[in-house]
Amino acid sequence: MAGPSTRFVLFPGRHHLLTCFQADYLRRLAEDGAVTIVWAVTSANHENTKRNPVPYHRREAAIERFSVLSGLRSVVVPIFDTAYTDAFAEVTLKNIAVATGLELTPADTLVACSTPQVAKLYERLGFTIAQVEADPELRTTPERPWDVLLRLAAGDDTWRKLTHPATIDVFERYRLVDEIRMVVNDPLVGDEGGLTVTRDYRTYVEAFAGAAERKWDAVRQYVQPGRIVDIGCGAGAVLELADRESGLHESDLIGVEVARHLFQECLHKKAQGVFRNANVYFFHRNVLGGAVFKDRSVDTTLTFALTHEIWSYGRQRESLLQFARRIHDHTVPGGVWINSDVCGPDDPHRPVILRLVADDGDNPASPHRDLASLDSAEVRRYVGGLSTRARLDQFACDFAFPFDYEALPDGSVRLELGSAMDYLTRKDYTDNWLSETKEQFCGLSFAEWTTLLTEAGFEIGPACTAVRNEWVIDNRIAPVASLADLDGQPLDWPTTHILTVAHRPWNESEGSHSGTHGAGQRRQ
Repeated sequence: MAGPSTRFVLFPGRHHLLTCFQADYLRRLAEDGAVTIVWAVTSANHENTKRNPVPYHRREAAIERFSVLSGLRSVVVPIFDTAYTDAFAEVTLKNIAVATGLELTPADTLVACSTPQVAKLYERLGFTIAQVEADPELRTTPERPWDVLLRLAAGDDTWRKLTHPATIDVFERYRLVDEIRMVVNDPLVGDEGGLTVTRDYRTYVEAFAGAAERKWDAVRQYVQPGRIVDIGCGAGAVLELADRESGLHESDLIGVEVARHLFQECLHKKAQGVFRNANVYFFHRNVLGGAVFKDRSVDTTLTFALTHEIWSYGRQRESLLQFARRIHDHTVPGGVWINSDVCGPDDPHRPVILRLVADDGDNPASPHRDLASLDSAEVRRYVGGLSTRARLDQFACDFAFPFDYEALPDGSVRLELGSAMDYLTRKDYTDNWLSETKEQFCGLSFAEWTTLLTEAGFEIGPACTAVRNEWVIDNRIAPVASLADLDGQPLDWPTTHILTVAHRPWNESEGSHSGTHGAGQRRQ
């Protein structure tokens, strides 16, 4: 039973049904009242199958009610089903740490488990095992929960005598008895089958997947194994590619996404078994809202097409610097932050002459239309019908970052190079015009990026570079626009994107930017 140093009892299992015996047994393990039962509910992503007829949220509800009625202090953690692995115990412990922050160790945790094969995995890690229904000190052998559930499925009403009132209450309130009988006895439902049909996110998700291979090919050589975090992971497409890398099969792959529907798609992919690596985790977080990871805990951070949004929706450079410092703090010494995004030209404030085609669409007499009252389809039709020249006027009206421009007698426009490129790289986004015009692509030049990363404490290596997206130039910009200096001499198109590979130094001075947010003190 529990010793004087025991603070937790880890109780792994599917926990579809809870028994009166389990209540008595767990009360004895936690007899001093200071022990927390950590319920690791396995196959939490499975339901409507013979092996897992009860959905996780109903199992969790029964456990919570069971704990109250039994006087137990409990924490319930879902454990998604993964491909077979000898590291099942380690995976479960990591899931618990990710979900709750509890780092369970053999020094403070007793494992309650009646399945010999599973118990051996925890014994190998040094944990002491309480064998529950298989405990040799018991005078009689109690019936296991699954056998009690099979009584229910068979229509044997004696299941109620063995089942804890918490489970009976949940089964009856949510009318699960008949459902369990139907699923367990249905010859068409397999033991592990029965996944629900995927919701139709495919069109949206495929846009991420299409770009993911290009992104991954550009950065994979710089990725360091260990703890790999993709911030703004979207639907997890880049992590899918990382999951296929043989050199990363022992790494933890972690996605952070603030958009709810994309986060849910990540969880759905994990539930479907898309990822072969058992150590794949997702956080639904806004990284600007606070630290997500402990200091010096991440080997590689990936960000793709994210930093311009932080710039645009935050306090521009202040927010981006805060974000960079947060990444610096959670990066291990020698670790890397790899960022791929849009960027501004080297000399964004240089005045230029921009010539735009005016015969490829409408040129309304009133160049600035208020689009706020239109629905998305109407906005798309109106903006999509404008000429390239007229669309600049509408862009200047809608763009969240005002800029000055002067229409010249010959039809060209004089403006700053950064403003010209912001328009030219955005002009074709008519489907989401009003949201796209809230974001600035050219907020920082490559040189300004380098300064910001250095200020955040990173070292900039030779892999950092500014690049020009030639496909965008050749297919979207050059056919309808041209650039010249104020003397009329043609100018080449500037860079449009950055790839930064920034390392946290091995031997950095502590507190390099502690004056702004106390990071130096946290690293002592």
